[in-house]
Amino acid sequence: MKAIVFDRFGGPEVLREVDIEVPQPGPGQVRVRVKAAGLNALDGKIRSGMMEALRPTTTPAVPGGELAGTVDALGEGVTGMQVGDGVLGWSDTGSYAEYALATNVALKPAALEWQHAAALPVASETAERVLGMLGVAAGETVLMHGASGAVGTLAVQLAVARGARVIATAGPSNQDYLAALGATATVYGTGLVERVRALAPDGIDAVFDLAGKGALEDSITLRGGTERIVTIADFRAQQLGVTFSRGSAAPSVERLAALAQDAAMGTLVTTVTAYPLEQAAAAQQVSDAGHVRGKLVLTVD
Repeated sequence: MKAIVFDRFGGPEVLREVDIEVPQPGPGQVRVRVKAAGLNALDGKIRSGMMEALRPTTTPAVPGGELAGTVDALGEGVTGMQVGDGVLGWSDTGSYAEYALATNVALKPAALEWQHAAALPVASETAERVLGMLGVAAGETVLMHGASGAVGTLAVQLAVARGARVIATAGPSNQDYLAALGATATVYGTGLVERVRALAPDGIDAVFDLAGKGALEDSITLRGGTERIVTIADFRAQQLGVTFSRGSAAPSVERLAALAQDAAMGTLVTTVTAYPLEQAAAAQQVSDAGHVRGKLVLTVD
């Protein structure tokens, strides 16, 4: 099968297309004929070697942690789905490939396009996990740094659905985008504390940092301490006394299925930019540079 791999750490240029054996599903796994693979910032960090201390990588490695596609084969003990079903979820073997194995998948609503289905698993789990950690409730004000990406797009909508007010930061080109999602938008950078205080004179109840670009100090100033601040991107968190949140080892397939239904009905908006699989290096280069609006996905013919 066709797959994208890397066998050394480095920039996007280390990614290459190869032919490898089709994987065989083990107990509890399904094999998925991949239609679309989600691309995450974590993929680039693993490829670069930045995550090696936390997540050692055996090379050659196929990147990618999420997918959407059709069930191609069932492992022992799999129930609730059959060959030919459309699914979305988290890949066990890397999703930048024609086929991947997966344990945690949900059935895909027929009305949900493949690219938009692949945009949901990682971003929705991350957004809901952090909003839960922060205890975001109706009537509260949440500050989100770098909210125009895949996780932020969903986090803004999910927080607003809880009845919270969201103040979201992004670059000038994404201000209208965030406002359309239901946030009060402002630009990041110098003067952020003053801008946020003007928008929320009664204070900020919680902070979700998705940017990892030096916003934690301003967050601590706005909160008057480190309580109810969570980052998924700033590795200085521990030294500043802020909580760093990583992905769940057991994501909720049931919750993913519910959010997929919302996306299919249009009550949950996803924004995608698609690249063909063979342009994975170009897509990761865009991801590495940051400032992505919504989700980058790879399409597999």
